[in-house]
Amino acid sequence: MGLKKELRLLEVFAIAAGAMISSGLFVLPGIAYAKSGPAMILAYFLASLLIIPSLFAKAELATAMPKSGGTYFYIERSLGPALGTFGGFANWFSISLKSAFALVGIGAFAVLIKPDISPMEIKLIAVGACFVFTGFNIVSVKITGKIQIVLVFFLIVLITMYIGRGFISTHPANYTPFMPGGFWSVVSTAGLVFVSFGGLTKIASVAEEIKNPRKNLTLGMMLAFFVVTLLYVLATGVTVGIVNGQDLSGSLIPISLGASAIMGKAGYIALAVAAIIAFITTANSGIMAASRSPLAMSRDNLLPGFLSRVHGKFSTPHVSILLTSIFMIGVILFLSIEDLVKTASTLMIILFMMVNISVIVMRESKIQNYRPDFKVPMYPFLPAAALTCYGFLLIEMGMVPLLSAALFFVLGFLSYLFYSRRRVKRTAAIMHVVERITAKELKSKTLEQELKQIVLERDEIVEDRFDCLVKQCEVLDLRESTDIDTVLHRLSDILAARCGLDIDRLYSLFVEREKQSCTVIKPGLAIPHVIIPGKDKFDIVLVRADKGIIFPLQEEPVRTMFVLVGTVDGRNFHLRSLMSIAQIVQEPGFIKKWMGARTADELKDVILLSGRKRD
Repeated sequence: MGLKKELRLLEVFAIAAGAMISSGLFVLPGIAYAKSGPAMILAYFLASLLIIPSLFAKAELATAMPKSGGTYFYIERSLGPALGTFGGFANWFSISLKSAFALVGIGAFAVLIKPDISPMEIKLIAVGACFVFTGFNIVSVKITGKIQIVLVFFLIVLITMYIGRGFISTHPANYTPFMPGGFWSVVSTAGLVFVSFGGLTKIASVAEEIKNPRKNLTLGMMLAFFVVTLLYVLATGVTVGIVNGQDLSGSLIPISLGASAIMGKAGYIALAVAAIIAFITTANSGIMAASRSPLAMSRDNLLPGFLSRVHGKFSTPHVSILLTSIFMIGVILFLSIEDLVKTASTLMIILFMMVNISVIVMRESKIQNYRPDFKVPMYPFLPAAALTCYGFLLIEMGMVPLLSAALFFVLGFLSYLFYSRRRVKRTAAIMHVVERITAKELKSKTLEQELKQIVLERDEIVEDRFDCLVKQCEVLDLRESTDIDTVLHRLSDILAARCGLDIDRLYSLFVEREKQSCTVIKPGLAIPHVIIPGKDKFDIVLVRADKGIIFPLQEEPVRTMFVLVGTVDGRNFHLRSLMSIAQIVQEPGFIKKWMGARTADELKDVILLSGRKRD
């Protein structure tokens, strides 16, 4: 059973935004201020710029492959199952751990109700919240999304009210000196708060459950990015202006301090409530996103099959959700989450690097059926710049998190080596890059077929009679320059056998048609079509000529031909086929895809995956 497509644009925005507004706003500003002073405002803006390459990379990959698993799926299909296993485990671990941290944050704010709350009570509250969100995620993705919308918009309203009220109470003197530690301290602080934006691309993990992902996924992430970046910069800017620097430096409740300064205890409580809502939205979206990694890995035989089970009534991956929740509860109860969050952040940066590499590999593989609706601008310079910047951020994380990440990689590789290797026969895009370099043709073309099926599902293409004919038709792929008469002879041989006609009679029909009027309809394109004797017959031949076919009185050789033959009783379908062809050849990039196809199947896919209107 498949997953339901229940998430619309608002849900996408709310999940992406809710995954970002958490400790990055309600905890980190005080720590960031201690490192760079008022210039932490600039650090937040700089950190937002660092996420843009990965935002673009995820948008491209997700619109081309809107499948559950997100980051894991892209890495596995581009770099292979070994790195895909590492990517899947790292993505699951990183998101789960950040979500567990958010759940503990919910418990910590219970101090408002019970000032003497114990650490174990905080953990038990976090576990209870985990049970609640697990239930929502199992019952319905749609319900989870609706809850996220309400919470996120209420959170945005509270933060906006804080910004508006605080703006008129700021003290200009609080902003000087603006950069006491110099510009390098700003760069270092940007690396610290960069993780605040990491939740933005979590939404790609549930891309398979988004309605119209071509539009809603990219637009939702973009809107979330701009809104949350604006909130971060304005909220931190106001906080610096209204809180004494000594009080703000190192504080773990910076926004609450700011609210208390301008609105007293009521403001403190209001922003504490906002912080709790922020942690709820992060945890809720985190369970949803993290659980899709084991689901996708199970589908690909990298993990046991039971993890990909979908609930018969709710159409949600209940087993994967439960596993994720059990892991999070274990972390909350028995481990020091703070010690593990830095490792999770390191893994997140590594995953961002791998996603940018995936874009490069997918582009350079030249696979025809890789058809993203959004493409990374300034390619390949932007992904290359991202890899450099993220490399510096990794160095900033320190040796212990890097060693932990390396251990994670070794465990992932061992899992692939001893469990998955015998079960996986897919070819990754990296092998197509190798194929181009070595000129050795791959024996397996599984990725092209999978991408084709993904595009059919994404674009909701339902095959009609024209598609069925194309799937069964002959393809004439000419490598040398030739004239139309020679081609008509070859076409007559092919179609006479398929339609049960006399070769000479069919050839004469083609010649007569060309004499009546040339079938070249525009430079480089011809559509020879004739009426043949008999009943209920129709056939198509696709012709591509690398060096061109010479037509009399035509200045430019023809490189693309659609050849149609049909009986008189199929006149209406004949006309509809001509209309279909007209739509196909007018699509942007048709000629590039047509001439770039490497096989007959790829030529057919150019037609089968077109966006033409179907009957």
